[in-house]
Amino acid sequence: MRVKKLVATVGAVAAVVAGMSGLSTGAAAADPADCPALYVAAIPGTWETSSGAAPKPGMLTAVTDRIASSDIRTDYVSYPATAFPWEGGVYGESRAVATANAGGMLEAMADRCGATKLAVIGYSQGADAAGDLAASIGTGLGVVPADRLVAVGLISDPKRSDVDALIGPDVVGTGVGGPRIGGFGYVSPVVRTFCAVGDLYCSTPKDDYVARLAGFLAVSSDPNPDVVAQAQQDAQGLLGDIASAGGLPVLQGQLTDQANEQRRREIEAFYRSGIHQEYGSYAVDSNGTSATSWLANYLVSTV
Repeated sequence: MRVKKLVATVGAVAAVVAGMSGLSTGAAAADPADCPALYVAAIPGTWETSSGAAPKPGMLTAVTDRIASSDIRTDYVSYPATAFPWEGGVYGESRAVATANAGGMLEAMADRCGATKLAVIGYSQGADAAGDLAASIGTGLGVVPADRLVAVGLISDPKRSDVDALIGPDVVGTGVGGPRIGGFGYVSPVVRTFCAVGDLYCSTPKDDYVARLAGFLAVSSDPNPDVVAQAQQDAQGLLGDIASAGGLPVLQGQLTDQANEQRRREIEAFYRSGIHQEYGSYAVDSNGTSATSWLANYLVSTV
């Protein structure tokens, strides 16, 4: 009799446990109905936006207009987008705000929509920020897991590396700010970069140490202590390259009146060319596909 009661009690307890298990391990709550298949955080370039900008500014409009659909949601990242101290904030500070804001947007979407794929794209300073965000995610220090990030598009990235996956004709050198130490880690396979021939922001000759030094000072101008270690690594790399090339005499040779005049002419020619603003027509394949169209197609292919 006692055995029967014990069996009955065990059976009742098992039934309750099973019921509780069903409550706790049942089907996961479905994502909200408005969750997109792909979420794209788009970071505009310098002067294309501000903290209170219109939602669709600048170069990236040529990308986001092409991918607009019920399956893809794009949000633009607002940030100061400044470059010089007299604008109210230096480049490094502005870029850091863009990186943080974009990261917050990706994190919020990832938390709300578990099945939504994530992407980040950027142009110019926005590409700098997008690349930094992708690098942090790819090296395990980011706001979302690396496997959630399925596409990264960088147009005229000032920190382009010569080992990044370049779409289009080969270009010389690296970004004016020097390449990211450590690269993109686990997200490297999904990163695509675009740099037009002659665009000095993303294609500075490696042996132009004056330009590289100026670029380094610009991109590392954020006084936040959190970025000091990274800036120190970047500086060591640049100084190492200068030392290998001959040290101070080489740098001095690039600062003569003649060299400075030549550099001034090259920079003036670059600005007159308008190449930095022509990614909407800059062909990157044999079919004549523009950089912005190629990037749009790439994003759509991930859905």
